[in-house]
Amino acid sequence: MVSEGFRRGVRLGVDVGTVRVGVAVCDADGILPTPLKTLARDPKRNSDIKVLVREVLERGAVEVYVGLPRTLAGGETASAALARGVAELLADRLADAGAGCEVRLVDERFSTVEAHRTLHAAGLDSREHRRVVDQVAAVGILQHALDLLRGRGEAGTAVMARSPRNGEIRGDDSDMRG
Repeated sequence: MVSEGFRRGVRLGVDVGTVRVGVAVCDADGILPTPLKTLARDPKRNSDIKVLVREVLERGAVEVYVGLPRTLAGGETASAALARGVAELLADRLADAGAGCEVRLVDERFSTVEAHRTLHAAGLDSREHRRVVDQVAAVGILQHALDLLRGRGEAGTAVMARSPRNGEIRGDDSDMRG
């Protein structure tokens, strides 16, 4: 059942790593987050960001939750800086594409650890975890955000686009033109 005040719409969860990016999606009622795909992290060409933008546009997503890995004491490390940078770039690219989709950072201290536990409990061999663990972690991030939405009406911290390019397309955006 959808709670009062819950804004309907598809949402994505994103688990950012140095090598891979896990992506999860939920239905418009926010009932069932499911694994979607694992992308190769591509800091040079940002093809992973382009795929995320395409997913948002094709699905009409209203929010994207990017996991922000903090230390147990609440501090931030290089992993958090990476996630924050990806979230900012994604917010910029979504604004450039005219998407009405908000990017939000949500605490994800244990998503990957929990993902490995879940996969192990499901009987998946540790060597097989690599191909799906990022997707399962993204599901955990999205589920946490949905739980916060239902409890507080809000989840995470909004990431603001830095500077829309007023429709200008750069050379590295050739496959985002539509």
